[in-house]
Amino acid sequence: MNVDLTCGKPSRVLFRFCLPLFGSILFQQLYNLADSLVAGRFIGEQALAAVGNSYEITLIFIAFGFGCNMGCSVIVSQLFGGKRFSELKTAVYTALIATGVLCLLLMSGGLLFCTRLLQAIHTPEDILADSRLYLDIYIWSLPFVFFYNVATGIFSALGDSKTPFCFLAASSTANIGMDILFVTAFQMGVAGVAWATFLCQGVSCLLAVLFVWKRLAAIADEEQGPVPIFSWNLFFRIARIAIPSILQQSFISVGNILLQGIINTFGSGVIAGYSAAIKLNNLVITSLTTFGNGISNFTAQNVGAGKMERIRAGFSAGLRLTWGICLPLFLAWFFAGKLLLRVFLEDPSGLAMQTGLDILHILSPFYFVIGTKLIADGVLRGAGRMNAFMVSTFTDLILRVSLAKLFSLSLGAAGIWLAWPVGWTVAAILSLLFYRRGGWERDLA
Repeated sequence: MNVDLTCGKPSRVLFRFCLPLFGSILFQQLYNLADSLVAGRFIGEQALAAVGNSYEITLIFIAFGFGCNMGCSVIVSQLFGGKRFSELKTAVYTALIATGVLCLLLMSGGLLFCTRLLQAIHTPEDILADSRLYLDIYIWSLPFVFFYNVATGIFSALGDSKTPFCFLAASSTANIGMDILFVTAFQMGVAGVAWATFLCQGVSCLLAVLFVWKRLAAIADEEQGPVPIFSWNLFFRIARIAIPSILQQSFISVGNILLQGIINTFGSGVIAGYSAAIKLNNLVITSLTTFGNGISNFTAQNVGAGKMERIRAGFSAGLRLTWGICLPLFLAWFFAGKLLLRVFLEDPSGLAMQTGLDILHILSPFYFVIGTKLIADGVLRGAGRMNAFMVSTFTDLILRVSLAKLFSLSLGAAGIWLAWPVGWTVAAILSLLFYRRGGWERDLA
């Protein structure tokens, strides 16, 4: 069901729109959580380290998928808000074609260079083979990852956050069962974890694209005649949003890889603890990012409709919603961290458990800070202020990577985790300044 985000009380509209998005991202994270959980509990600590080590490289590919999602979603939102349905369909076709070409290029590069990337981040020899195996299978699933991201971006642009939730709920639940089946019954090891994810992502992608096609067919064109399947003008408009989003996520992923390289110098125990804790941390960050994406869709639809006065009200509502989510997650991660980490670590070494606890205790109090940044970024991105959006994000990245290297020299592995709150805080201040400075309405397309 398509939903108009330009009408109704912003807080109520955003709550109804973002709640299924939040549920969707929780199930999306179950893919990676299930992989780590099954690897850690049913295969061993080294398998968990291999999956976690590979995960940092998969985030590069996910960054491109996220950029395609946001580029398509923002432009389609604006066209939907403006009731320009013929252009909307052309924008969707254009995004799908461009995404397919990009995906092929990334698959080729990934298959050629993943081993070198694993070696470049100092992957220990005892987990190198499993890391490469997991990555090889993951790369073959990239078409599913990319087209699913575009499809969910289209649903969000049309105000429909419930359909992607239903797909993810089913496929993520199935993924847990298949992970366990492939690893325990078929004795496939790390490969079983990867193939289970491949199959479930494939099914959810095919269903999502099919439903998008049906949804587009039900929208009546305001113009007569065939709808063009590609437009360079719309391509460049999509790219104007997608490329900064890709760069943002890619540089974050590159930064995470650099961090992984620093972490790997401390050995498998620290790697395993980090792999477990970062899953829990990423669950929070990705959830908060989803609220930011919802704010982007809300902003873009209201831009298309010319209802600028609703955007600042949407920011305030989004901030309240985000902080409401941050509070219970902070309490759970900070006070029940050991219990949560044991979900991933069946028989953890003392170093692995202590590493995981250090990460959760240092990062969780700052979830309110990064949540605020992501909501401000959502408005900036939906409004087309990509330069400001990128400045704050790159500031965060540069600070986290450089300070992690510096702090780790004197504080050991704990110095790496201490660098994160510094980057988050400075970047959040910048994002709020860009938002509050005003004048961003001039950049709305």
